[in-house]
Amino acid sequence: MSSLRRFVDKIKPNFEKGGKFAALQSTFEAFETFLFVPNHVTQKGSHIRDAMDMKRTMIVVVLALVPAILLGMWNTGYQNALAIGLERAVLGNFWFGFLKVFPIIVVSYVVGLGVEFLFAQIRHHEVSEGYLVSGILVPLVVPVDTPLWMVAVATVFAVIIGKEVFGGVGMNILNPALTARAFLFFAYPTFMSGDKVWINGLIKGEGIVDGFSGATALGQAAVNDPQILNTTGDPMTGMDMFLGIIPGSIGETSTLAILIGAAFLIFTGVGSWKIIFSVFAGGTVMGLILNAFGGNALMEIPFWQHLMLGGFAFGAVFMATDPVSAAQTERGRWIYGFLIGILAIIIRVLNPAFPEGVMLAILLMNVFAPLIDHYVIESHIKKRLKRAKISINT
Repeated sequence: MSSLRRFVDKIKPNFEKGGKFAALQSTFEAFETFLFVPNHVTQKGSHIRDAMDMKRTMIVVVLALVPAILLGMWNTGYQNALAIGLERAVLGNFWFGFLKVFPIIVVSYVVGLGVEFLFAQIRHHEVSEGYLVSGILVPLVVPVDTPLWMVAVATVFAVIIGKEVFGGVGMNILNPALTARAFLFFAYPTFMSGDKVWINGLIKGEGIVDGFSGATALGQAAVNDPQILNTTGDPMTGMDMFLGIIPGSIGETSTLAILIGAAFLIFTGVGSWKIIFSVFAGGTVMGLILNAFGGNALMEIPFWQHLMLGGFAFGAVFMATDPVSAAQTERGRWIYGFLIGILAIIIRVLNPAFPEGVMLAILLMNVFAPLIDHYVIESHIKKRLKRAKISINT
């Protein structure tokens, strides 16, 4: 590493002001900080110093996503094998899924980072590490059959409209990965729904076996199917949902893998346990209320199954906890998360056209998060003023 450090120091003057490649200073700094810890130091004043910088935070989130990525790759191969009637070993399913998922990840990073680098050069700003997480979240919230060009278009839309128009990293009010998912859902609805988009049902000219359906559990319930079936045509069990051996977006099916990531985020202090817990609490409350009334297949799904189906768990752990677009105050996080859980189930159940209600619920509460924080702060100010008046009078 010392020889690499010397090489970087040697070419660095060429990218600084007055150098031959000064116009590419932001790009050079991005690669330098990727390889080494930034050499910036404080010059004056008192500062709180912490070893946890943005790069380390982003890496922690990516590590927390590893179980969901690995299970998603395996499940992609598993669903395909069931669809075409093949018998594959565990590694065979994983390898098939890897070959399908990895290109989506590459396209997301290449296109997204390309846009980030372009805007950094135009603005003469540093390239932020924020897209390290967004770049892996985008592939995990889309179906495996999503065309690569569509992933590229959605990524450009998410980075520009979801982040850069607001001023870049730290200024965006919407979660960029969910912005990409929402764009795909509304711009290309036929590619985001149906039986076949979740399973990549073709390989070497072989078609889907007779009687097989790759519809998700929520998709089946949305059309009032009397019973939710798994990929083999048997009634779907709670264990199927928990392990994630069901059709769905690449990284959203396995509640087990998601909870492992949640434990890691909470242990490291990167993810807010208050938001995660309150999202699940809100979903539980609304699920129980709708179970009491009944009326359609979605309303009759047991509340605990709602927490494991679709992107609910994934959204609660990795989307709702986005440190930029989420509420910032302690009480605000409880309110913000609880309302996400409530709205996700309401949208999912009462509007079957949008069975994946958690996506819209989080985006909606992203918009209202600053308002929630505002009223929480105002409430604190009023209480303190009231206490001050009481102390003066006494």
